[in-house]
Amino acid sequence: MISGGDPKQGNAGYVAMEVVTGTLNGMRGSFALQHSATMDPGGYRMSVIAVPGSGTGELKGIAGTFTIRIENGRHSYDFDYSLPE
Repeated sequence: MISGGDPKQGNAGYVAMEVVTGTLNGMRGSFALQHSATMDPGGYRMSVIAVPGSGTGELKGIAGTFTIRIENGRHSYDFDYSLPE
């Protein structure tokens, strides 16, 4: 993860790569997620996507978007993905 800006003043951004390994809906394998986010007084903007071509095992060909939600100080997420037939 690489970040920059002045988060104490509410202005910052980061980029990151993350490898996820495990079981997704009964299918085993791994894939990478690419993060890009910024914040400023206007709010947060974040994009997290499954990196094309990064899927292995039964997750080969995975595509999708990963949404991180922050509510009442707690993090949760939704992963909207697809796999080839």
